[in-house]
Amino acid sequence: MAIVLASASPRRRELLARAGVVFEGVVSPAEEIHDLSMEPEVLCEWNATLKAAAVATERPEATVIGSDTLVFIDGEALGKPIDMEDAYAMLRRLSGRTHRVCTGVCVIFPDGSRRVFHETSDVNFRMLDDAAIGRYFSQVDPLDKAGAYGIQEHGEQIILGISGNVDNVMGLPVGRLLTVLREKSDCRAAGHG
Repeated sequence: MAIVLASASPRRRELLARAGVVFEGVVSPAEEIHDLSMEPEVLCEWNATLKAAAVATERPEATVIGSDTLVFIDGEALGKPIDMEDAYAMLRRLSGRTHRVCTGVCVIFPDGSRRVFHETSDVNFRMLDDAAIGRYFSQVDPLDKAGAYGIQEHGEQIILGISGNVDNVMGLPVGRLLTVLREKSDCRAAGHG
């Protein structure tokens, strides 16, 4: 079974490879939606589905995985910052607080069936002043990361602790994804689709 990860994210690719999954990475042409009136969990799942569906039309023989991660606080989703000023504003807002990270995943199988799910984790931030944020940004490019930070890159400078799955915070809840892939594989082996 060919597996395609519909993502340009090096973090997602690294997580999937580390889990031992053989896959091909294909950048999805889908445009993410940014409808702040939607619940973050629904928005993540929707964007993951858009990404997977756009690639699945080009690769109908493959199992296609789409994923979307959002940071949200006070019910508001924080996507990728538009510039450094926006990145500073995001980390100031997260400073000294706990926020939630949600990753939506959509798996589209060659038979057209889909499994869509999300996972959430809570992240507790250190108190950060502008000098601490500046030091962090001197080591990490925040512009390609939801919420303007990456836990895997010098995260100890800004994060006190995490409740939930660390892989989820990095952008792909691998354990749950592997379960979904295994269930479909077991179902086919048993002759149920």
